[in-house]
Amino acid sequence: MAGLHVSLSFLVLAGLMNLGLLSASENGNNYLREACSVTRYRDLCIHSLASFSHTAKRSPSRWARAGVSVTIGEAKHVAQYLVKLRKQGTMRGRNGAALSDCIECFQDAIDNLHNSLEVLRNLSSKAFDRQMSDVSTWMGAVLTDEDTCLDGFDGSKGKQAKLIRNQVQNVTYISSNALALVNKLATTGAGSLNIS
Repeated sequence: MAGLHVSLSFLVLAGLMNLGLLSASENGNNYLREACSVTRYRDLCIHSLASFSHTAKRSPSRWARAGVSVTIGEAKHVAQYLVKLRKQGTMRGRNGAALSDCIECFQDAIDNLHNSLEVLRNLSSKAFDRQMSDVSTWMGAVLTDEDTCLDGFDGSKGKQAKLIRNQVQNVTYISSNALALVNKLATTGAGSLNIS
């Protein structure tokens, strides 16, 4: 009888723990959905930022940092791919020139992303408006760089050009989402820095 009581107690305790974990998981998903609601590419936002849901919670500044961080990783991945293609030397003529321009655009975009992340990590109430203006400008420049890269391959045929367009377009979507999260932070104001 005592063994049955211990087993039942264990099952009840395990069930309560699962409810708590389930509830925490649901809260994380709610935070994520709420944060991504301002983005144009919501499904991509939810997929790319899911790992931040428990740490970012309702904090617009944490979500903005997460969006920019993810964008940096994706932009670096594409930049490495572009450099690898140039080293292979298989793209010549117009596509080769577009590839070189694209690499330069991505280097500039990555610099702007790093500048943005640095400011987002060091936001202050006193300088908030100026800081957010700088970050919005840099994030807009990131999208311009990515669009410039895409323009270089406009009308290009071939497997590599199509692959480049697809990868750059995906980073553009992620960058757009990050800018939306930055804009949400800017509109919520310096008071949102205290939200956890």
